[in-house]
Amino acid sequence: MTAAGGKPAGEHLRERQPVALAGLPREVTVYEVSPRDGLQNESTLVPVGTKLELISRLLGAGLKALEVTSLVRPDRVPQLADADELLARLEPRDGARFVVLVPNLRGLERAEAASVREIAVFASATESFALANLHRTRRESMAMFAEVAEHALADGLAVRGYVSMCFGDPDEGPVAVAAVVGVVRELFEMGCWQVSIGDTIGVAGPGQVHELIEAVDAAGIDGKMLAVHFHDTYGQALANTLAALRVGVTTVDTSAGGIGGCPYARSATGNLATEDLVFMLEGLGIDTGVDLAALAETSSWMAEQLGRPSPSKVVTAFRKEKSR
Repeated sequence: MTAAGGKPAGEHLRERQPVALAGLPREVTVYEVSPRDGLQNESTLVPVGTKLELISRLLGAGLKALEVTSLVRPDRVPQLADADELLARLEPRDGARFVVLVPNLRGLERAEAASVREIAVFASATESFALANLHRTRRESMAMFAEVAEHALADGLAVRGYVSMCFGDPDEGPVAVAAVVGVVRELFEMGCWQVSIGDTIGVAGPGQVHELIEAVDAAGIDGKMLAVHFHDTYGQALANTLAALRVGVTTVDTSAGGIGGCPYARSATGNLATEDLVFMLEGLGIDTGVDLAALAETSSWMAEQLGRPSPSKVVTAFRKEKSR
């Protein structure tokens, strides 16, 4: 269907003039988590072939950093029980980073057997979530991650760190800034090259994000070494991301189509949608290297595989434009 002016329907809606804001980075790395964090919370099992197709499509849309699976016990997260098969069938791609979440030394052994070159460890800022997620106290889990990082670094692997429940915990309530800063510092001391600050249940606001990242910076950790991982439970993920970019963060974790959550945090809903982030960044003149139209097509396809509409605002808009 053609709109006035001879262009396809919806084409005018994407003709925007970027307007930059002072204090923002020129480039942002989009760290895509949908193959792992997006699919781990699904009620139905997604075939490994569909997961591989998703990864291929995401790469085709220009995404370079992808967290592809987690080497956890299959009975803990059955949606990712096919991790070894997926890694065996995953073909290397020039310029692409494939990252695997590793909970312990056994997971590291599996990662190395699959020739994985970068792993991630998943720490908690709260005692309750450490016990729910890893069945260990926070101190015990940090000791375990230190051992994993030591072995991984000795074998030449890169290690990325996560800190979950950085702003609120469904069992403990608000989380002290100092507690988060302490975990972030420990992860860097273990040898993590980057640490992602997570709002696991989506309760943060821009002021809290600014406060936490400034506190991390005051502890001697450059904001450029941080990433942010926001869930959009209360619709604050984009606002929180902008607040993080203003104080030096240049890497943002997102999930194509906004899929995902956490099986061990009952209040966690979908991640920040990759399309929604890219649309905002394009409007600010910030380069991501991502083809927004191809990404929206990928997320529309994935929504069909899951049998439900995508929660992403941009994907919804693209689908409406395409149907006109």
